[in-house]
Amino acid sequence: MQHSFPRTLMLLGSGELGKEVALAAQRLGCRVVAVDRYAGAPAMQVADHAEVVPMTDAEALKAVVRTHRPDLVIPEIEALAVDALAELEQEGITVIPTARATAVTMNRDRIRDLAASDLGLRTARFAYAESAEELAAAAAPLGWPVVVKPVMSSSGKGQSVVRGPEQVEAAWSAAQAGARGSGTRVIVEEFLHFELEITLLSVRQWNGPTLFCPPIGHIQERGDYQCSWQPAALGAAELAEAQAMAQAVTDNLGGAGLFGVEFFLCRRGGNGSSSGTADGSSLEVVFSELSPRPHDTGLVTLAGQNLSEFELHLRAVLGLPIPAIHSLGPAASRVILADAALDAVRFEGVAEALSEPDTQVLLFGKPDARPHRRMGVALARGLDLDTARGRADRAAAQVRVVAG
Repeated sequence: MQHSFPRTLMLLGSGELGKEVALAAQRLGCRVVAVDRYAGAPAMQVADHAEVVPMTDAEALKAVVRTHRPDLVIPEIEALAVDALAELEQEGITVIPTARATAVTMNRDRIRDLAASDLGLRTARFAYAESAEELAAAAAPLGWPVVVKPVMSSSGKGQSVVRGPEQVEAAWSAAQAGARGSGTRVIVEEFLHFELEITLLSVRQWNGPTLFCPPIGHIQERGDYQCSWQPAALGAAELAEAQAMAQAVTDNLGGAGLFGVEFFLCRRGGNGSSSGTADGSSLEVVFSELSPRPHDTGLVTLAGQNLSEFELHLRAVLGLPIPAIHSLGPAASRVILADAALDAVRFEGVAEALSEPDTQVLLFGKPDARPHRRMGVALARGLDLDTARGRADRAAAQVRVVAG
């Protein structure tokens, strides 16, 4: 692969993860074009050039790519006109990781069918529904409660836990309100009583083995990440099983770059029962979801690894060497959320947050706020995970998002 610089990269999506990708790219001498649906998005604030286009408009998306003719197109969000990416790829534009991977992973039904049906990976039991009546019929055999999600959404939008038939109508309405696109289909999943939820950041290279970061534990609320820590406590057998499953999926999707592969770790023998196995393992690894790009839970790698997930993504897509990935010690993150809708924002308590030792605060620069919108993150290190998580939690709690 050609390693001469500068090279032009186009980010499709310019949020906080795209901002870190842009910074990593510029450190490698690249020129960055940041594209998003609104002006002043986080990555636009550091990019060489910014373009505002409706991201689900295929013609607008193709036009902006054809205007700049970037060496690489790097999708950083899910709400994209993916058909446009396939057409651009046919014209010789390199889409990261591939146009097909982007299309498959933005649809929960396609990635779940790939994992469960095509690759035979262990997933939660699931069914699909296209009406409230179908939802009720699909949920009953799975056993209450169930989890209902639109097949196309992000950051937990439209997701709910349904504890009985009386909540089906409300769940159906919530899924339709939170869905992207015009489809009405939802996925209905059994509710797993898991011990741990992890992200395994998997780095697929153009000409090299797939590499894995130390596993990241995380907690979600409303379907959206709240905190993460690294390295997560995972047995050797479970880690090897997760790595094998992640490699199976990413090899099928192809291309190069960093993938965020999510898993549940559940007690073997069902929801809560433990029978153990011949190798002494009592936890079963269950595939959940996959993102073909840096993952929000992976923000912790900015504090916890020798190379962050963003640096790894750039090295992989540019064909640059990755000699080793290793932990720098226990690290944690905690998100900083807005409480209210605000047309302009400022932050209070930053100095108090930074009084915590071995702590960083990243404020993303989003121009406005809404309830539960992620506006920043606190990162911390410590001699052990409890110390790191405590520091991140205390730092984040000090920062307040107020009207600007």
